[in-house]
Amino acid sequence: MKVLVLNAGSSSLKYQLIDMDTEKAIAKGNFERIGQESSFLTHKVGSDKHVINHFAKNHEEAIKLVLEQFTHPEYGVISDLKEIDAVGHRTVHGGEQFTKSVIINDDVMAEIRKATVLAPLHNKASILGIEACQRLMPGVPMIGVFDTAFHQTMQKNRYIYPIPYEYYEKYGIRKYGFHGTSHRYVSARAAELMGGVTPDMKIVTCHLGQGASIAAIKGGKSLDTSMGLTPLAGIPMGTRSGDVDPAIVKYIMERENVSIEEIDTILNKKSGLLGISGVSPDCRDIEEAAASGNERAKLALDIFNYTVAEHVAKYAVTMQGIDAIVFTAGIGENAGTTRQGVCDYLKFMGVKLDEEKNKIRGEEIEISAPDSKIRVFVIPTNEELVIARDTKDLVQGKM
Repeated sequence: MKVLVLNAGSSSLKYQLIDMDTEKAIAKGNFERIGQESSFLTHKVGSDKHVINHFAKNHEEAIKLVLEQFTHPEYGVISDLKEIDAVGHRTVHGGEQFTKSVIINDDVMAEIRKATVLAPLHNKASILGIEACQRLMPGVPMIGVFDTAFHQTMQKNRYIYPIPYEYYEKYGIRKYGFHGTSHRYVSARAAELMGGVTPDMKIVTCHLGQGASIAAIKGGKSLDTSMGLTPLAGIPMGTRSGDVDPAIVKYIMERENVSIEEIDTILNKKSGLLGISGVSPDCRDIEEAAASGNERAKLALDIFNYTVAEHVAKYAVTMQGIDAIVFTAGIGENAGTTRQGVCDYLKFMGVKLDEEKNKIRGEEIEISAPDSKIRVFVIPTNEELVIARDTKDLVQGKM
């Protein structure tokens, strides 16, 4: 069975064609700048990379070109598009309607559209990708896999905000959480490495990338997570502020004479590590600046490490203990200094790293010292595989 996994952004399209017999991607790539004259596709087959400069005015044209690559006479990986058995779509926001992945039909599409108000850029892009595939691949099953679904096991006292309850009833304003497929994958993998999930197994997963979130997972179920109604909440990220005093919004708007749209841009695109350091949203650039003596860069890194550790410690309360901490995503998988910085704040809990193992980048490894009271892992995330597995199971009636 072959599954195409699509992750549609507002002007991009990431994809993998996965052979489910081996669970390996046989082709993958990224279409960038969709809608612009400079749009281009980077298509990879094994170690070979093919760059195709092509103006795609919309997602349908982009997907059409991607499909053509799979049967390309020189580097094609299948002989006919009919070999693609199903398509799994990463869909960011499922609201309260979706607690697991589903086969997409008209009713599901209607609910995805309803949730667009909660994630306008992300869900609109997903809808474009789904509709384009439905036109180009008629009859092929389409599966929706939601970032929010994994966190629907949170109890009400952890997702209701302390604002008038009517806003939850009228508008669905509550904590939803995101990065669910990543938290689900790495927590399950950590449980495997620890001998298999048990009902009282307590794992904190740290998805640290340009977007970042922390989750408390007990017995394989999400009990709490740092992101909220939107992906802006929680810890500071590359350009997102994370949690701030809500009154700051009004204060800046009045003094800087900026609009709602402008303050939204400030909090989402000009804050976080970029806003504090003034250097870059990229941890690598900030670490380089800090090493050269840039005090604001040092401050940005320390605030990030402290806030991650703060959430980890908070989730010890949520779960009444922690058995393991998992680092994943771009920063979590590669930045040993960040992992060390976070764990230094957790020494009081008995967290201790093996310094040599912590230097390893991008590999699955346990980095805690033998005498650490809490085990610490680095586990590269694989959201595409989660999407592909759910797609396969739904198509085969196993889910």
